[in-house]
Amino acid sequence: MRSEVPASPVRLLDLPAQHAPLQTALEAALQRVMQAADFIQGAEVQLFANELGAYLGGAHVVPCANGTDALQLALMSLGLQPGDEVIVPAFTYVASAEAVAVLGLKPVLADVLPHTFTLDPAAAAAAITPRTRAVMVVHLYGQCADLTALQRLCQQHSLALIEDNAQAIGATWQLPDGCSVAAGTVGEAGTTSFFPSKNLGAFGDGGAVLTHDAGRAAQLYQLANHGQRPGQKYVHHCVGLNSRLDTLQAALLRVKLPHLGAWTAARQQIAARYDTALGDLPRLRIPARQAGSTHVFHQYTLTLASQTERAALQQFLKQHGVPSVVYYPTPLHLQPAYQHLGYSPGAFPVADQLCRTVLSLPIHPAMPAAQVSYVAEVVQAWAQG
Repeated sequence: MRSEVPASPVRLLDLPAQHAPLQTALEAALQRVMQAADFIQGAEVQLFANELGAYLGGAHVVPCANGTDALQLALMSLGLQPGDEVIVPAFTYVASAEAVAVLGLKPVLADVLPHTFTLDPAAAAAAITPRTRAVMVVHLYGQCADLTALQRLCQQHSLALIEDNAQAIGATWQLPDGCSVAAGTVGEAGTTSFFPSKNLGAFGDGGAVLTHDAGRAAQLYQLANHGQRPGQKYVHHCVGLNSRLDTLQAALLRVKLPHLGAWTAARQQIAARYDTALGDLPRLRIPARQAGSTHVFHQYTLTLASQTERAALQQFLKQHGVPSVVYYPTPLHLQPAYQHLGYSPGAFPVADQLCRTVLSLPIHPAMPAAQVSYVAEVVQAWAQG
């Protein structure tokens, strides 16, 4: 390999380096909240909601405690009944199905596309039954699923479309008329997470529900606040949750939000360098791009030919000081908590195969160019060895 081992360790995510230029502003935000002492539902929360909504093209933003709560709130806003079915991709983080199951609804799994890793519209169509009420689409690793096909499917069958946008904040989707809209704002409701490792991460848990429907936004606010309307404390109009974004987290997120565009561009530049270096290598496939979507590269995920090949590359990377991670090693239908759904091994062959073969490389906005080159050269050395 031409490059020397980097002087500083290669990290999957380097939040201290990303936060360092913002330190003064972050400390000022912390002091502002400390002095106001409005730790719950303080002014910073609504200011952040307004600013994020503007960033997302005028969406209503309802902050909440975390991304999983956001999914649950989005589903609660649909008025579904126990036993109603929600289609969920088989290859995703467990929170997507968990939010369905905890409400007494039934997750119905559907396979994903092998190159984009997102919900296969044809598989979703095949999973529809008379009890189906919604489709939850996951914008995995940083790009949109095929929202045009999935929205058309939902409209044909009078189903709600929920977008799990925890990994793709800042991505856009091109509508059939040529207009671009923010990921998470196409369906009845979208959700996002501010978990620290996300592209827009807090300093703890946090999440939000997104919608262009003012009435649904008001309903979501009630659901997230014990069923109360603004200014009507102790009057509970519906059964809700206690799911609020802390004022402190909102203030810190306000500092970070103006930098999200630049951080996204940095991720895209790193991905482009990986593409150039790794695109023609044997033994692996670089991430495909979904037509109509931009990609914000929450993860840069390779696909290997087999589980054995993945293990070999992961070990080779480790030996050369490069971390890597598998998102996700077990499909939903093989998780112990979801055995009651009755799916057998092999029921979702694409999800099964991806769980055996995907591997994500380091990518974050503060990643030095020398480290990008080094990681690429280590992968090249393995693939050509």
